[in-house]
Amino acid sequence: MNNYIKTLFAATVLSMTASCTDLDVDVKSQYTEYPTESEVALEAKMADVYYAFRSALGNSYNRYQTFSSDEATGLSFDGDYYDGAENVNPTLHNFKAEDGPLNYWSDLSSGITRCNRTISELEASEANEMIDSYIASARVMRAFYHFILMDSYGDVPILNKIYDEDEAIVRSPRKEVAEFIEKEILEALPYLSVESNAATYGKPNKWMAEALLVKLYINWAVYTCGDVATYDATTTQNSKLNDCVKYCDEIINSGLFNLSDEYRRKFMYDNGQQIADFIYAMPYDCINQQGLLYGRYRTFRRIDDGSPIGYYGGEMINSCAGIVAMNPEFADLFCLEGDDRNDAVLGGKVFVHDAISGEVTDVPYMYNDEQLEFTKTITLKAGGEEQLNAGADANGWRQGYRSIKFYPNPNEYSQYSRNQSNDVPIFRYADILLTKAEAILRGATATGTDTPQSLFNQIRAYVNAPLLDHQPSLEELLDERGREFFDESWRRNDMIRFGTFESEYGFHRQDFPNAKFEKSRRIFPVPQDVLNENTNWEQNPGY
Repeated sequence: MNNYIKTLFAATVLSMTASCTDLDVDVKSQYTEYPTESEVALEAKMADVYYAFRSALGNSYNRYQTFSSDEATGLSFDGDYYDGAENVNPTLHNFKAEDGPLNYWSDLSSGITRCNRTISELEASEANEMIDSYIASARVMRAFYHFILMDSYGDVPILNKIYDEDEAIVRSPRKEVAEFIEKEILEALPYLSVESNAATYGKPNKWMAEALLVKLYINWAVYTCGDVATYDATTTQNSKLNDCVKYCDEIINSGLFNLSDEYRRKFMYDNGQQIADFIYAMPYDCINQQGLLYGRYRTFRRIDDGSPIGYYGGEMINSCAGIVAMNPEFADLFCLEGDDRNDAVLGGKVFVHDAISGEVTDVPYMYNDEQLEFTKTITLKAGGEEQLNAGADANGWRQGYRSIKFYPNPNEYSQYSRNQSNDVPIFRYADILLTKAEAILRGATATGTDTPQSLFNQIRAYVNAPLLDHQPSLEELLDERGREFFDESWRRNDMIRFGTFESEYGFHRQDFPNAKFEKSRRIFPVPQDVLNENTNWEQNPGY
């Protein structure tokens, strides 16, 4: 996170770090008097609304989304990080209601509770332009949390009020949840800030809300088809494609966003509001806004040969999880000549990177007197299929290429329990360009001079990759989305929409033990703890 943004948020976030991750929120609790006379007090209160997803996004949500896609395999090492198969199960689509990372349902429902409480308190205040804006912001965040819940679990409750203690909560059909999200955003839009600056960074403004609509609309056919297993990427019609293009155009024509930043620089530990590609991002800080652990799961497992210097170039904690091993099929995407995105993937012989810039040096990274070499093919230990066990040794720990996209400050990484300061983008301008291209390819009316080819080549041009000399196919578009948005928790969402979620990749193969291919697995099971609290609910079909 940029140092300026760290300072900007310190006053409001430092005092509320614990509350942002507290899941035991009393739905009925309300303040008796709301401090509406002070914008500073309102901002402090709203931080509870804005950042409820921070912990989940930085760990559990990202792991489950990543492992359930073709991006990566969740390895274990002779029992280390097996953890009840919570990383193995999503890798094989053998999702279980007991899987620990699925606990992000609680983070989201807690965030919705905070939104409802804040909306209720603000609506009881004397109305003015500032209050209306904050109510709209809370409604958009409520819609965003519903979107993540609905995308993950299908039928979920529409939680748009404060519930009485004895009032039963019911799940609504996914289609109705999608329609609720759309309505909330459209009604809030006129009251949202049109600014995109330090004051709106990490918060819902007009452009964040419109980007959420774009995501909703490009997936509309998935979300409204009834039974998720009946969605067919080639035949199911999407009635919202022109609406999708409309909001893509509003964001594009705003002139507020662009692709001027180098690819790797956008994701470094000193990123922040200055990144012109970021429409909406989650701010992280290794001290006051903790929770981002991407590097921990993606780096090499151990540094124990007498040197504390890791390939990130600085002092590192000895134990790193190292369980996110890129699937060979996905690693093959990073093959375009000159593509800057290739430098965010480590494969083959590994060299030390500069601790400050993240750029590779010519110094080999040595482990036990040998240069570390990551293998593209992932080879399990004999008999290791059940636990995806690569073995607890140097050979096991080097299986699979690794992502260094969210490059941590290695010194902060050790000092602050592997927490990172990289902000994580949720909606990016690059995504808007590729989504508009996709919508047109799927049948939307083209607007202005944009074509799928010209939109696609804007992405290729800024990363110095070869330009297309033809209109991209949907397959080429999906591959490009893989290169551009890996590690950003969108790949599962994309694969379902494109009809490739049931494909074979990594160890998700027809002949592999416990691998599942039922289309019902396009949504996750409701976490067991959530079912235990809502005894009137049934588990999702197929689980």
